[in-house]
Amino acid sequence: MLRFDHLTLRRGSKLLFADAQFTLHAGWKIGITGGNGCGKSSLFSLILGQLQADEGELEQPPQLEIAHVAQETPALERAAIEYVIDGDQELRRIEAELAEAEASHDAASQAQLHEQLQTIGGYGAKGRAGQLLYGLGFAASEMEQPLSHFSGGWRMRLNLAQALMCRSDLLLLDEPTNHLDLDAVIWLEGWLKKYPGTLLLISHDRDFLDQTIDHVVHMEQQTASLYSGNYSAFEQIRTARLANQQAEHQRQQREIAHIRSYVDRFRAKATKARQAQSRLKALARMELIAPAHVDSQFHFAFRAPQHNPHPLLQLEKVNAGYNQQPLLQKIGLSLEPGDRIGLLGPNGAGKSTLIKLMAGELTPLAGKLLPAQELKIGYFAQHQLEQLDLHASPLQHLQRLDAKASEQSLRDFLGGFGFAGERALEPVAPFSGGEKARLVLALLVYQRPNLLLLDEPTNHLDLEMRHALGQALQDFEGAMVLVSHDRHLLRITCDRLWLVYGGRVEPFNDDLEAYPAWLTAQRREQGSDGNSRSEGEHTAEARRARKRAEAERRRQLQPLKRQMTKLEQEMERLQASQSILESSLADTGFYQEDRKQDLKQLLAEKAEVDRQLQAIETDWFAIGEQLEAAQLEETD
Repeated sequence: MLRFDHLTLRRGSKLLFADAQFTLHAGWKIGITGGNGCGKSSLFSLILGQLQADEGELEQPPQLEIAHVAQETPALERAAIEYVIDGDQELRRIEAELAEAEASHDAASQAQLHEQLQTIGGYGAKGRAGQLLYGLGFAASEMEQPLSHFSGGWRMRLNLAQALMCRSDLLLLDEPTNHLDLDAVIWLEGWLKKYPGTLLLISHDRDFLDQTIDHVVHMEQQTASLYSGNYSAFEQIRTARLANQQAEHQRQQREIAHIRSYVDRFRAKATKARQAQSRLKALARMELIAPAHVDSQFHFAFRAPQHNPHPLLQLEKVNAGYNQQPLLQKIGLSLEPGDRIGLLGPNGAGKSTLIKLMAGELTPLAGKLLPAQELKIGYFAQHQLEQLDLHASPLQHLQRLDAKASEQSLRDFLGGFGFAGERALEPVAPFSGGEKARLVLALLVYQRPNLLLLDEPTNHLDLEMRHALGQALQDFEGAMVLVSHDRHLLRITCDRLWLVYGGRVEPFNDDLEAYPAWLTAQRREQGSDGNSRSEGEHTAEARRARKRAEAERRRQLQPLKRQMTKLEQEMERLQASQSILESSLADTGFYQEDRKQDLKQLLAEKAEVDRQLQAIETDWFAIGEQLEAAQLEETD
C-alpha cells in the first residue's frame, strides 16, 4: 500500500525524520505516535502530496482513494446531511452525469448511470450518511439544518462524517476524538474496526489506539520505526528497550515505586465491587508502562490544599438547565475530600451542565447549592483556552496569580508543564491548542484547589502530558469530578462513576468496561432510528411520549425482523449443507469409474442447495431493504 524507501523529511531547517524504511500493507490499521512537533501531521501532508520528501521516495498505488478530515468547514446554508454525502465523490459525479443525461433525454446513458448508482449503493447513501451523523451525536432534526447552524466543534464532527462517507482505500485521521464525547468515541471505535481499507491514525488516546490499531509507527529522535501490535504492545517493547539503557534504570525504578505505593494504598481500602477491582487491574498495569515515560518533559504535582472542609459541596434537590427549562432534576449529592468521580452519560444528557452548576457558572433553577466557606474550585473547560491573554507569556500569567513569588520559582514550576527556558517568556498567541491547554492546567494547579472540576481536560494533550496529568491526579488530596472521553484517565483516577441520564444523576454501579454495553442497550431500547435527544426533550411527558412511539415502531417492525431471523437461520442451515457437500466433492474417491452414480447424485444435491440458498438470499435482501426503508422514514 505505502512503501517508505530511505525517506527523509524536513520542515524548513528542522529535520523531522531520516532514512525511514518500511512498508504499510493494505488493510493494516496503523497508529502514528510521538511527541508534539515530531512530524506526525507532516507525514500526512506528505502522503496527501502537500509536501515532498527531501530524500528517498514514498511509493503508493496509482488511483489510490484517500480520505482525510478537512480542517475548515464553510458556514454554508447547505444541509448537514448533504454536506456529509459530498464525501462520496464518485456518487456525486454519477449524480451530476445523470442530471445531464436526463436534461438531454439520453435514455441509454440514464440506464447505465442508474446501474452504476445501484452498484455503488448510491440509493442507500442518505441512510448511510444518517447513520454516521447519528453515531457522532447528531439528532435527526439537526441533519437537515444548514452548516451555519453548528458551532466549531460540531462542524469538525461533520468533517469527520464526510471523511467516513468516502469509500476510501486509505483513511487518514488526525486526532479524530478531540471534538467527541465518550459515546461518540465508542461508536467511532466500532466503525473503524469494520473499516475495510487501510487506516493511519494519529491519536493521544491510548484506549482508542488499543481498540483500533494493529501496528504502530513511532517517531522520536528524528527516526520513524514500525512496530507490530497495538499501542500497549508497543509501549512494552519500548519499556524493555529503555530498561536496557543503564542511565535510565534508576529513574525507572523510582517511577515504578511511586506507582506501586499508590496501587497499594488503593488496594488497602478497596472493596470487592467490580469497579474497584477493575481499577486495581488498571493501576497494576501502570507498573508495566511507567518506564516508557521516564524521559517525559512533563513532571508536576498538586500541592496539598490549604483547607479541606467536610463536605466541600452539597446539592439538595437541585434543578438545573437553560431558559428556565430543567435538564437535570432533583439532584442530591455531597462531595467530600478524596472523592474521585467520573461522569458518564449520553451526549446531551447534561454532564457539562452538572459541571457548570458545581463550578458556579450556572444558577440552580430550584433547590439548594451549598458550598463550604473554604471551598476553592479548580475548573477546567475548553472555553478557558480562549480566555488566556494572547499577548502575555506563561510567566506573566503566573505572576498575576502570585506577584510575591520569585521569577525562578515560577519558571521552575512552568518547566514541569513543558514551558522551559525561553518558552516561558514567549507570548501565548502562536501557541498550539495543546500548549494553551497545558498553560490553563498549570494555572489551575498553582492555585491549590480543594475541588477539581475537569471537563474534557485531555483535548489537545499528547500521551506524555496525559500520563503526567494522570500521575498528578492520583496524588491530589481534594475531591475531583471528571468528564472525559479518555477511558484510561477515567480508569486510573476515578473511584466512583456517576451516570447522568434521563434528567437524573445516579451512581453507575458497574465498571467502566460495562458502559459501552449499557449505551448499546439504551440505543436499542430507543430504536435504531437515529434520534439522539436534544436538551429540550427531557421532560417526563416527552419521555413517555417517546417510549410510546418507540414501542409502536418496534411493534410494526417485528414481523419484518422475525422474517429476517427465520431467513438467516435457513441461510445458516443451507450454508452448512453446502460446506458438507463441497467437502464431499473434494474426495477423489467419488471420481472413480464405479462411483459415477454417487457423484451425479452429489452434484444434483449441491445444485439444489445452491438454488435454494440463492432464493433465500434474494428474499433476505428484499426484507432488508424494507426494513431499511422503514427506518429511513423515521429519520426523514
